[in-house]
Amino acid sequence: MIGIDEVGRGCWAGPLLVVAAVAHSSLPEGLADSKVLSKSSRESLFDGIRSSCCIGEGWVQPEEIDTHGLTASMKIAVSRALVQLGAKFGDEIIMDGNINYCPTDYTNVQTIIRADSLHPIVSAASIYAKVLRDRHMQRLARFYPYYGFEKHVGYGTQLHKSALKVHGPSSIHRKSFKPIQELV
Repeated sequence: MIGIDEVGRGCWAGPLLVVAAVAHSSLPEGLADSKVLSKSSRESLFDGIRSSCCIGEGWVQPEEIDTHGLTASMKIAVSRALVQLGAKFGDEIIMDGNINYCPTDYTNVQTIIRADSLHPIVSAASIYAKVLRDRHMQRLARFYPYYGFEKHVGYGTQLHKSALKVHGPSSIHRKSFKPIQELV
């Protein structure tokens, strides 16, 4: 079974990441929805997930999101993750949420709200995606030091809004998003 989850869909800056995961050995203990785990818990589970799963990563950059829109970007990210994973069209797939973003060639897809809390393989995808994207945004914070990406990883916080008012959007901001457009 392949588990799929995303991170960064609602962010104002940085990429969207979809992770598709399939276990090849026992998953680590303590898996849950990444949003209910502490950062240290997610970090401690990351290596166990990486060693017990095959992972496909579907990254979509901010300029792609601005060009294609969020729905199409989700489809692109899911497709990239499944291709990188080497998924077959008949593989069983469980995707977190209620919208199927898989290409139509994949015929055995279930969308389940809160799948990241209900299915360990989706929890693994959720945690892996969150840790990987957060690390990416923390690296980007070194190149864009005025925005506080190391703290909010691109989400629309008051700190982020204040930085945008002073410095304007950077090249990694999603300029098609309404909050960014309102500040420009």
